[in-house]
Amino acid sequence: MLEEERVLELRNVGRYITKAETGDPDLGPLQLLPGTWSNKPDFRGRGWNMIALPFPAGPFRYRLLMNQYNETLKFMVADKGVPNRGLTPDASGNADQIIVALDYEQSIEQIAVDDFPATDESIRGVTPKPIHHEPGLFLHMTNKVNDQFDVARLGTVPHGDSLLALGSSDLREGAIEIPQISGLPIGLPTGATVDTVVDPDNPSYLDPYKHFHHNPFKGILGPGFSGFEPVDPLNLLRGAMTGFNVRHTMVLDFDTTVQSGGILNIPFIVAEANATEMRSIFWIHELNELGADGRPRLIMQYAQIVMLDFFPRRDGVEGLIKWPHVSINMMEKISEDAVPLADIVKVSARAFAPRSIV
Repeated sequence: MLEEERVLELRNVGRYITKAETGDPDLGPLQLLPGTWSNKPDFRGRGWNMIALPFPAGPFRYRLLMNQYNETLKFMVADKGVPNRGLTPDASGNADQIIVALDYEQSIEQIAVDDFPATDESIRGVTPKPIHHEPGLFLHMTNKVNDQFDVARLGTVPHGDSLLALGSSDLREGAIEIPQISGLPIGLPTGATVDTVVDPDNPSYLDPYKHFHHNPFKGILGPGFSGFEPVDPLNLLRGAMTGFNVRHTMVLDFDTTVQSGGILNIPFIVAEANATEMRSIFWIHELNELGADGRPRLIMQYAQIVMLDFFPRRDGVEGLIKWPHVSINMMEKISEDAVPLADIVKVSARAFAPRSIV
């Protein structure tokens, strides 16, 4: 959180829009993000994605799709001094919350793809191919923070989804241990594994997961690469920072299931494969070495898990199976300038000049 004096300054100066700058203390835990992050040139193909999709052709009524991708993630504009109006407990004065917002744009291009049951190009898709585009905002809640949720993420996806995830930040010394999660569906019998018979009428129900567990997806990397697999899908992040001298790591942990967070979807998605939950964790590593621009070198890792609900559960609990849609990546900041200055000026005729907005 910002010092109380700076929060007061932001409130008094008024809301204004400016170019996002690395190290700007007003951004708080987001201050390492401004600029352009990319898999290119040094981390090509480090993006991996797994998603189960309804699929009528085949014995399982679903298929498991794997993608390898490159990503560009830009944090461009800071919107400072955004006021959320409030009253003191006795209603005698103002008790406003002040937000500093950082906008982002994520674009992802598929470079390799596989699925099980295997489909043809008309269903699976071609390469290279754009597969994701998402504009949104990261928020730094500078004051009036509840339950340590000092950051938030708002995102919109062209499929017809919008999300609000509340989060907490944690600055840690050195590198950290990436947690282990399971990518198996939730709602199967307790203790089920890829080799478990979860449906007596269809003993091969988990064969898509079993296939990629025993034959991990290697994309374009080929022999010698361990591959991406569903039982421990964060495995490729774990140990990936070995050999890097990490000064400290900023952890941003966002979750749609806490407090007022949530996901809204268009009716078709709700009816067919409803996106109900999302958790995304970003690990921003500042290295004890300088990049080509003379600034500390920055590497980002993230893991995102979206739950898609479809088909009845098989564990005796009412409701639908939750199918984890998992995305992981490892990128480097390649530029401090995510957007030309002229484009920011177009956002506001009075950009860079403080102005009051009621």
